Amino acid sequence: MTDTVNVPEVFNRKRRRIVRDRAYARAKGEDFFSQIMAEDILERLDVVKRKFQRALIIGLPATKLGAELELRGMLVVVADSSAILSRVRGGVQCDDDRLPFADHSFDLVINIGSLDTINDLPGALVLIRRILRPDGLMLAAMLSAESFPSLKSVMIEAEGSHVSAHIHPQIDVRTAGDLIARAGLTMPVADSDHLQLKYSSLQRLIADIRDTGGSNIMSGRLLAIRRTVYGSMQTLFQARSQPDGKFAESVTILYLCAWAPHPDQPKPARRGSGQVSLSSTLSSKA
Repeated sequence: MTDTVNVPEVFNRKRRRIVRDRAYARAKGEDFFSQIMAEDILERLDVVKRKFQRALIIGLPATKLGAELELRGMLVVVADSSAILSRVRGGVQCDDDRLPFADHSFDLVINIGSLDTINDLPGALVLIRRILRPDGLMLAAMLSAESFPSLKSVMIEAEGSHVSAHIHPQIDVRTAGDLIARAGLTMPVADSDHLQLKYSSLQRLIADIRDTGGSNIMSGRLLAIRRTVYGSMQTLFQARSQPDGKFAESVTILYLCAWAPHPDQPKPARRGSGQVSLSSTLSSKA
């Protein structure tokens, strides 16, 4: 359980499990965005000048990422709300804000593409702090609020006066940084990577979102995209394509890093005074 009570159920937990089951069944956690996030997390982890012994990985790419960490000599536990993933790997099926692990169970927790669909995000971060050993590391990656502006614009114009949510809400870098600090994690760093992408078809763009578990999982009634609306989206997609026939889209991936408290850690600097990158912060850890 978390410290937060009476948290609104913004996301439908059952719907979230179904969406993530379907996403894993299609892509096995090797979808386009998850692969980028997982590879970047591994690169950031390799900068850290210390050894980790026991790691928890949460997210659809947990199986592949877990194999990489095992090659580095770690004991790995995987978890996700997807029942399929947990059966394949022999992991744990759970929501991020209901982690069933004892305090100080891991010295490394990695979350890929999952924290942005949690009802109690502050509580999930508190749980991560609890299950980390003192001076343990949390690394996380997710799609941020700045992602898919072109697709969102097309959807809004195609639906006219009857706009419905089809992509779940996301958080920005500043909000994420504030949340990890409030959770009691130390030396929090939040940064982002902006991707400029081109798509030859609307179907491929939507498939990439679905394969990372990005379908609408909001509580309440679901309104599917009507056939007429989808036809209008196709027309707008083609009309806004560049001379090469490709549709330009931008995606922002948000990366988080923080440490479980430890008396020997350096004291935080004054807010807003930071002038170093996430890689520099990681490499400074002995």
